[in-house]
Amino acid sequence: MVNYWKSLIPKFKKVFEKNGPKKAAAAEATKAFDEAKEEYSKEFEETKTELQPKVIEIYEASSTELKGLIKTPNDSGLKKHSAAVQKFLDELVKIEFPGSKAVSEASSKLGPAYVSGPVSFVFEKVSTFIVVEEKKEEPAAAAAAEAETTTGAAAPAEAETSTTTTTEEVKEKEIVIEEEKKEEAPPPPPEAAEKTEAPAPAAAAELPAPAAEPPKA
Repeated sequence: MVNYWKSLIPKFKKVFEKNGPKKAAAAEATKAFDEAKEEYSKEFEETKTELQPKVIEIYEASSTELKGLIKTPNDSGLKKHSAAVQKFLDELVKIEFPGSKAVSEASSKLGPAYVSGPVSFVFEKVSTFIVVEEKKEEPAAAAAAEAETTTGAAAPAEAETSTTTTTEEVKEKEIVIEEEKKEEAPPPPPEAAEKTEAPAPAAAAELPAPAAEPPKA
């Protein structure tokens, strides 16, 4: 199968050597690639276990923009990041990723945006590895988030308990201070008691004086 898709390389080169417009050359290159898609897919399924760690390593070394483009390829993105796309394709050629050599040849001659179909095909195959890798990371991320949520919920509860305890302690101290003040208050002075009893003689003074005896004849 490897020899099969390698045999298609001369066809691509022949297309690139033509003097016609890029769009016409791109159309022919895309047509030649489409004819080999089935073989590329079969080879991919046969070698995916061996390819996965290599592809993941190349993907992780790529820029954030390129990672997003690999997941959702589009013409404008391929044109804007053509250098990064070409570099990524060249790296795939080094690990003999199915279809990468033909796509890399077409991309280097015409530009990734002109052969977006073949480039998208390769990116789609690459994405199958990325999705598997992300699914493996999801449980770990969920566990970390749950632990953080639990910790965050425990903190307010501890703060509330601490506040309640402090309030109770303050109240107890206030009660003790009030009791001490009551015990320390001195008894009223004796003079105050005398002043309270003083009105009794005054009341006696207010009684009418006895009438004077009439003079004797």
